Amino acid sequence: MTLWPAGPLNRALLIVALAVVLGSGGYVAYDRWLAEDPACAPGVAQRGARHECVGVTDGSYVFHPSLKQVTERIKAENDSVAGKSPATIALMIPMVSDAPAERREYVEQVQGAYLAQYRANHQANNKQPPIRLVLANPGRGYKEWRTVADQLARAAADGKENLRAVAGINISITETEEAVRYLTREKGIPVVAGPMTADDIKNTAADPHRYPGLARVAPGNTDQANALASYGSDIKPEETLVVEDVREGDNYLTSLRQTFEKLAKGAPNAPETFRSPPDFNDEANLANDFHQMVPDVCASAAKTVYFAGRPVQLRQFLVELGNRTCNKHYTVISGSHASTLTVDEKFDGQWDTLTKGAGITLRYASLAHPGAWGESSTATTGGSKAALKELSDLVQKFATKEPDSIGPADLSDGRVIITYDAVSTAVAGIRNDAVGSVKMPSLSEVADSWLRLHGNNRVEGASGWICLDQYGNPYNKTISMVHLDPATKTAVFDGIAWPAGRAPDANCSIPN
Repeated sequence: MTLWPAGPLNRALLIVALAVVLGSGGYVAYDRWLAEDPACAPGVAQRGARHECVGVTDGSYVFHPSLKQVTERIKAENDSVAGKSPATIALMIPMVSDAPAERREYVEQVQGAYLAQYRANHQANNKQPPIRLVLANPGRGYKEWRTVADQLARAAADGKENLRAVAGINISITETEEAVRYLTREKGIPVVAGPMTADDIKNTAADPHRYPGLARVAPGNTDQANALASYGSDIKPEETLVVEDVREGDNYLTSLRQTFEKLAKGAPNAPETFRSPPDFNDEANLANDFHQMVPDVCASAAKTVYFAGRPVQLRQFLVELGNRTCNKHYTVISGSHASTLTVDEKFDGQWDTLTKGAGITLRYASLAHPGAWGESSTATTGGSKAALKELSDLVQKFATKEPDSIGPADLSDGRVIITYDAVSTAVAGIRNDAVGSVKMPSLSEVADSWLRLHGNNRVEGASGWICLDQYGNPYNKTISMVHLDPATKTAVFDGIAWPAGRAPDANCSIPN
């Protein structure tokens, strides 16, 4: 006898019927049943128009073939701590994309999370509790964040799973803001954001409890702009021009526009504007817009162009600027998401754009770069050569050797590093409260632990010191200034810059 009708259509009809019969309780029943629907795997179900498999897995399910190797390592590590009362950390990022560049990015982020888990379990003097890592896929553009967030909330309430933090949150859009708000305010789950840089998804003095339990490890867009200003102090505002995406609903774009307009205050020309599609990976016909825009760029007095846009549109703009008729050199400055160009296959054939005519220099504030704390680094405060070397050694161990390989891993675009640091920060928060008779800290205790991660209790991140202020934001975090090198097709380290205009003191003190 078949208890459940077979096929997605029949399942959908059953859900509707249940909702009608159960009334307001229908959504709760539907949500729990969906999370356990074996259409993809236990804990992972098909959702949305694309029937994408979303949900939470301990590594038993592989969201995309590109994630197979690293997912297998996570599963093996989770199996090794089973029965040892581990604390669970969830990496919440989209794990399926049609864009090859995005796929490379999420692979790197999962790699970084696994390396942090491995270090915590094998290279931390047997500190307790052990760490279990689960992968939480909220779907393209975080469209299914609510379903996944509710699964995570159940795992946080489960005495066996003991979910104690969510890490990741890799893009700054409306959906991620809603997810962070729901996880922290509604469910009381601590969140450690990785590559997220928008200035308006954080706690502030004016609104200190907007996201209770949120910590961030990456410098925000304003911090990046301040670092760019101190590093590029020879840039004259009257020789600048802003090119900006005016699409709404994207926190990264909003804060980038604001910061670049401040840097270009005094520029003779108003910003050149464009509007990208709702899906920022969609090229649409914006190449035509940029083709029309370039003559006005040439006619202006600008030598430096601040580009407030996502990577696909940045690539399109650079190609059109490379075909300009004026023989001028331009420095194009953009935000940290520009790092995607190093893994963008469509840019792979366009690197000569940077050498055409008088040339173009693309510079951006990277979230992390191995050059900042490599052997040749001369900085004495703000970071640790030892912390970076520890991660580099792990990459060497797991990115090259079979059968335990996590796949090719590259530190130069910063995504492995920043995600490794986000998960490492979550580990520090959990373990700092597991003292004395406390074997497993509560969610609120973990959230409160962010308040102590500064000074001598700072996290020695591979990207630099992580000194959290009273609002959970990184204070004066190291920012690596890089440019794209067409000869090596990589991001080349130029130097360190600081949001405060100077390096932190030896104790990473936070001024009152």
